[in-house]
Amino acid sequence: MTHTHGLRLLLLITLIFFGARFAAAQDARLQSLDDYVNKAMKEWEVPGVAIAIVKDDRIVLAKGYGVRKLGDPTPVNEQTIFAIGSASKAFTAAALAILVDEGKIKWDDPVTKHLPGFQLYDPYVTREMTLRDLLCHRLGLERGDLLWYGSNYTREEILHRARYLKPSWSLRSRFGYQNILYLAAGQTVQQVTGKSWDDFVRERIFAPLGMKTSSTSTRELTKFDNVATPHAKIEGRVQIVPWRNVDNIAPAGSINSNVVEVAQWVRLQLNEGKYADKQLLSSGAIKEMHKPHTIIPPEPPWSLLFPEARFLTYGLGWFVHDFRGRKVVEHGGDIDGMSALVAMMPEERLGIVILTNLSSSELRSALRYWIFDAYLQAPPRDWSAEFLKAMKGFLEQGKAAEKKAEAERVKGTSPSLALGKYAGTYQNDFYGEVKITLENNKLVAHYGPAFVGELEHWHYDTFQAKWRDQLLGKSFITFTLGASGKVEEVKVQNLAEFKRAPEKPQTVASITLGEAELQKFVGKYALSAPPLEIRIELVGGKLKAIVPGQPVATLVPVAPTRFSVEGAPVSIFIQFDVVDGQVRSLSLEQEQAPRLILQPKP
Repeated sequence: MTHTHGLRLLLLITLIFFGARFAAAQDARLQSLDDYVNKAMKEWEVPGVAIAIVKDDRIVLAKGYGVRKLGDPTPVNEQTIFAIGSASKAFTAAALAILVDEGKIKWDDPVTKHLPGFQLYDPYVTREMTLRDLLCHRLGLERGDLLWYGSNYTREEILHRARYLKPSWSLRSRFGYQNILYLAAGQTVQQVTGKSWDDFVRERIFAPLGMKTSSTSTRELTKFDNVATPHAKIEGRVQIVPWRNVDNIAPAGSINSNVVEVAQWVRLQLNEGKYADKQLLSSGAIKEMHKPHTIIPPEPPWSLLFPEARFLTYGLGWFVHDFRGRKVVEHGGDIDGMSALVAMMPEERLGIVILTNLSSSELRSALRYWIFDAYLQAPPRDWSAEFLKAMKGFLEQGKAAEKKAEAERVKGTSPSLALGKYAGTYQNDFYGEVKITLENNKLVAHYGPAFVGELEHWHYDTFQAKWRDQLLGKSFITFTLGASGKVEEVKVQNLAEFKRAPEKPQTVASITLGEAELQKFVGKYALSAPPLEIRIELVGGKLKAIVPGQPVATLVPVAPTRFSVEGAPVSIFIQFDVVDGQVRSLSLEQEQAPRLILQPKP
């Protein structure tokens, strides 16, 4: 054996020895994962969790913890289906990337090139926005999520209404998380390919990755038995809540899957677009999606979710930040009763999938960092305790705001009007209609099928809506009166202002009167204060009312001495007081206005 060969052998033995020690250290850390997860689940009150870990293109762990449903001992396993929420966004970005690879679109194509009817409030932004802009949250719009959440609006209607959402910031000036624009990206896929976003994702992503139980709609969950039940903490107690269908915003967050199948998606990402020796996406497309596009300011809520990040950005369908000197590419997801996280450390060829069946649970964030630390051999750190403390502090701020509102409540006030006067339909160009009805002597607010709730008087003309869907909590609703004393506007907390819609004239069955019967009403009628004169004429077999400065009105008989004003925006009636065939007076009756009595004028 030569000296050189001896050095090589020594080096090989050294690498094997230290490599074995490193692997053993990893295994030792992961062996305590079960205990850590089970302890943390109790602290966070999460019913069920599923975790998958991908390392060096292999699934090294896929496991379930806890139960699918409270009160039912059936356990979660690696095949249990959960909603992944906004982690779906990366699938939409990948769908566009496939089309970029095929030369059918370009990242910087104007959106209107492919969606010619899509407009935003600002014509300049409509003209300048690109497909890339749709995916990186920089078009200057606040979320506007209550347009689609719990509503009956279709995907097409939502995109049409987007033109009424006023910008909060200028184009590309700052980060503003936006779901509706991901819907526009999904509709672009349909416009370019002729296939719905759902079919395209199923055929071009799910199928090649073997994601056989993954779906893009809650309607498909009935095909499977191993499905987690959503839960949420309501008034301090974890409760079962219904699945929320979000088909109308699907490209932003509708995918349902299990950790084993999402792990295949992670393998594709870590392998730079290759899966099972087939290049499904170009490495260039993966790099484009994983690189920073929009800077995210280090402030709540983002600073709470990424406490260790020295830089925090958004790519195309992914958050991009750092952890212990490594780049992390990830995306969380939240929808009613479910929280998810897909996180990757590309330099380490390491990926994590965490799915839970409790709303807004940051147990996922704690487990992400714990697992990263295990593979980086970092000192042990109780991430669960740290995130739990941060989240409790965040919740305390919410409770403090509630206490402040209660302290500022003015006791002993009453509504300005009788309750029935607040009832009506109120309109907003973007959100549509809010209806206020009077039911069993209580006001009830209706906004879409989800937001229905009784109004309790708070103070003055402000009421508090207690939504029947407990997951939605409570909202303040304030009515604004105009100079006439009528309600002109209603403001719904955390939503928008709605203008009162014009009252539709009441439909009253008409009767037929001959010219001889109508002739006795012809003449002049006057009121001294305020000065008013109405002339009644018989023209073409119909009575006409002439008021100076007003259009000529046609009177439609609804009773022998009572007439409605044809085409009036509100219900207006003219009542004649007739005694022995002679008209004694004319009464002008208008909804929510004083009755005026005019006397015949010679």
